[in-house]
Amino acid sequence: MTMTNEPETAIGAAPEGRRDSFSDGVKSWIENVKSGEIGSLPVVVGMIIISVIFQVQNDKFLSAQNLTNLIVQMAPVAIIAIGIVFVLLIGEIDLSVAVVSGVGGIILARLLVPDGNEIPWFLAIVVSFLAASTIGMIHGVFVAKLGVPSLIVTLATFFIGTGIVLALAGQQGLIRVQDDTIIDIASTFLSDGVGWVLAAAAVAMYAAASYASDRANLVQGLSSQSMTMFGAKVALAAVCAFSVVAITNNDRGFPLVGLILLATAVFWAIVAERTRFGRHIYAVGGNEEAARRAGINVDRIKIACFMITSFMAAFGGLVLASRLRSVDNAAGGGTLLLYSIASAVIGGTSLFGGRGKVSSALKGALVIASVESGMGLLGYPSDRKFIVTGFILLLAVTIDSGTRRARQSSGRA
Repeated sequence: MTMTNEPETAIGAAPEGRRDSFSDGVKSWIENVKSGEIGSLPVVVGMIIISVIFQVQNDKFLSAQNLTNLIVQMAPVAIIAIGIVFVLLIGEIDLSVAVVSGVGGIILARLLVPDGNEIPWFLAIVVSFLAASTIGMIHGVFVAKLGVPSLIVTLATFFIGTGIVLALAGQQGLIRVQDDTIIDIASTFLSDGVGWVLAAAAVAMYAAASYASDRANLVQGLSSQSMTMFGAKVALAAVCAFSVVAITNNDRGFPLVGLILLATAVFWAIVAERTRFGRHIYAVGGNEEAARRAGINVDRIKIACFMITSFMAAFGGLVLASRLRSVDNAAGGGTLLLYSIASAVIGGTSLFGGRGKVSSALKGALVIASVESGMGLLGYPSDRKFIVTGFILLLAVTIDSGTRRARQSSGRA
């Protein structure tokens, strides 16, 4: 009888996986980068370069006041960009998000005008979000059911929405937001103690989620990161979270809108990465025909994604209206569309569909807001901001194309 030292496992049970050593984790990361899985590396490197350049030229760039302002300024763009991620994941595009945010904002402001016909603020928000979601549903129906290219459908909405904003703005061209609850969204800052508690809670949630993911891999017989790597990531998250709170506490405190942004990002990240619906989104974006043959209702997924995009556009319009305390006939114009789409792409969401995360929106928005803030501190005119942002977007798309070819060459695409 042959003797063996291998542990016995139950029939049909998958053997438990193992934890990689720290060196194995580093080697694996290097191999992933070589094969095109670069993750957040471009954003991290870019933020380091941006911070060094602007801090050297103006020492106010990394000040508590500027960091606090940065969070408030990037929130509307980041929220809209979160919606953009969903439509990019299915390989489509939405050129109407900026103007839909304007439509949502001006409907909200119009319903809150104290003329005797105003409605409660929460009902105004509901009406605004429903209107935007309906627009998104219409986009989805035209694209999924009628086969009209999303570029054309959303471009048409861009023009229609611009007309709606002009009509609702009236002859004065501006409607002031006079509801204190709406204004407080972007003008409220948390106390020092609340900031510390939230930072600790955020780190604890990150650690728990990371550990649960590792444990799931082990149960399924897959390899997982070493405890050293796990501890290093949690420690880095703690340093980042507590540093941000410490810096903002030296000014007015951590902005409430920053907390809203983070909570929104976590919610949609769970939807995209932890639910069946989210898996179907990635499947449709990766290979639509294969997803259809697998029994996925592709049309329903597309309609839902366009609705999410428009809903988040109205959400961003709400935050922007709160920050500006008004909505005018130019709502949805300017750089909002450029910055929203660029944020998702710069953060790492692929234009080819099927690849990207909700966190991409936050990372990209941070890059764009940092560049705009730094150039503003240096007194650069708007033309240079457009030029620099355009180059950053081109670089991000080029990196995306390059890593896609690398993944195809390595068989990971």
